[in-house]
Amino acid sequence: MHAFSSLLLLGTFVFQSVLGRPDGTRVRREGEILKRSVDSFVATESPIALTKLLCNIGASGCAASGAASGVVVASPSKSNPDYWYTWTRDSALVFKSIVDTFTNSYDANLQSEIQNYIAAQAKLQGVSNPSGSLSDGAGLGEPKFNVDLSQFTGAWGRPQRDGPALRAIALISYANWLISNGYTSTASDIVWPIIKNDLTYVAQYWNQTGFDLWEEVQGSSFFTVAAQHRSLIEGSTLAKALGTSCSACDNVAPQVLCFLQRFWSSSSGYVVANINAGGRSGKDANTILGSIHNFDPSAGCDANTFQPCSDRALANHKVVTDSFRSIYTVNSGIAQGVAVAVGRYPEDSYYNGNPWYLNTLAAAEQLYDALYVWKQQGSITVTSTSLAFFKDLVPSVTAGTYALSSSTYTSIYNAVQTYADGYMAVVEKYTPSGGALAEQFDRSSGSPLSAADLTWSYAAFLTAAQRRSGIVPPSWVVSSASSVPGSCYATSIIGSYSTATSTSFPASQTPKGGVTSGTATATATGTATTGTGTKTSTTATSCATATSVAVTFNERKTTTFGQTVKIVGNIAALGNWNTANAVALSATGYTSSNPVWSGTVSLPAGQAIQYKYIVVNTDGSVTWEADPNHSYTVPATCATTATKSDTWQ
Repeated sequence: MHAFSSLLLLGTFVFQSVLGRPDGTRVRREGEILKRSVDSFVATESPIALTKLLCNIGASGCAASGAASGVVVASPSKSNPDYWYTWTRDSALVFKSIVDTFTNSYDANLQSEIQNYIAAQAKLQGVSNPSGSLSDGAGLGEPKFNVDLSQFTGAWGRPQRDGPALRAIALISYANWLISNGYTSTASDIVWPIIKNDLTYVAQYWNQTGFDLWEEVQGSSFFTVAAQHRSLIEGSTLAKALGTSCSACDNVAPQVLCFLQRFWSSSSGYVVANINAGGRSGKDANTILGSIHNFDPSAGCDANTFQPCSDRALANHKVVTDSFRSIYTVNSGIAQGVAVAVGRYPEDSYYNGNPWYLNTLAAAEQLYDALYVWKQQGSITVTSTSLAFFKDLVPSVTAGTYALSSSTYTSIYNAVQTYADGYMAVVEKYTPSGGALAEQFDRSSGSPLSAADLTWSYAAFLTAAQRRSGIVPPSWVVSSASSVPGSCYATSIIGSYSTATSTSFPASQTPKGGVTSGTATATATGTATTGTGTKTSTTATSCATATSVAVTFNERKTTTFGQTVKIVGNIAALGNWNTANAVALSATGYTSSNPVWSGTVSLPAGQAIQYKYIVVNTDGSVTWEADPNHSYTVPATCATTATKSDTWQ
């Protein structure tokens, strides 16, 4: 999409890495140039990715004609390869990203999609298939179905035991939103019965082998076990919130976590993707995906749950990404510490073994997750385990903990941020001009390969873009979730299963604080979900007046491919009317029916400002909206967030 700029920037970093690192000022300057390029790519690609993702959801999706309501089609491709099916895993990951987007910023259209998905999964659980049926739960391990929700009877790698866990996680996210907004009965009556079946399956079958997420290796997979542990922890928490319990979750979860530790090889310094299955090195993007999909922004850098900033996860990131440096022509000449295209595993032969968009995006997302946590905790810890990762980026670094105020912290933080943006730039480089994301791109030419418009690729882009902008999912790790038992044993609990029959959602289940222009708005009293995904609970008489307010500006402006909307105004935070310093807005929530660009700026409470929106065109020219200037006074109340919604004039 901006292929020339990305190619030039990546080439610059490669050249510097080969000939020796330049001075810090030059590195920072070129990091800023790369950042601006990726800013533009993210702003352009985000609305495309969301639109194309929704197109692949039945029954009304533009590329999903013939699919049942709420069904995620893996890809519209019906031949070479045929992905015209719905996978439980892909669907759950896609809808987890949709639910997270929805809970961050209320959208009635997304809510309708979520409800349709939940109803479809209730039906799907009861479909008997080659893996079994619902009577003993075995049928829940069936990996894929026809798009009309009928069973797929062809030969396949079955069962795959990650699906029920991932589906439970996605549904729990929506159930939590319902509870927090006063709709506990809906969560209990409609969503919980589906979740309960999946949790029962996990507790019963977690210790039995199955096929991995790539559907090729039968054994025990890191990605699967990590998802199973999270689902049981979240399931127990949800059960308590609903006034019930999940004793199987409580009894089995510690043993799943105990087993998860076996995937870490301290002697090799990476996570072995599959055990009880030989023939490979175990270096696999499976492990990076497992880390980002277990990300908890409040869990710090916990190593037992393989949080993205943990020393284990960072060491693993280096080993896995390095394994692709020498085997892909597209990575030729790219030195250590510079982003590369990332595939599944180095021994891959599917379509001759190529980089995948979603895995390259996952490599970026893990680093954005780490950056978020480091900033929140105000320090970065380098251990002997993670030292090699950090030395690729800051060669002089040594093991230790570096506080936010230190120059070493700044050097590491900036280097990792540039490194993360490099992975986004790789994706940009090999994304066609129309923004379509296939499954793979050729290891030699970079041309898109395999299934076109892969839904998971679009979801992976959107989550990476959100993490880059500081939008993170809710916390899930409770105090006991990362505590590994002193002794491990293979326990499982046989449970009972029942068909979820209540699938009709009540109307008008909007956020507790009300909705304005599709986005809930913070107020001085009550509780409201803001455009930044935080919650503010204040009263007019019992709280301190905020000194700074995070104002989210929403601008409705229909744009064309390659354009970016920015905000500029009469204060330094808005660029002092200098378009070169204008604040870029994000198109993450942009759709054809709701073309909203959004961005959050921290402003002093009570300050009166004037501002306008501009469109930066692909050639760099700027289009201003018409007079007069917008005027706004930042609220001076208890609320620390506010939303200002405008329409292009």
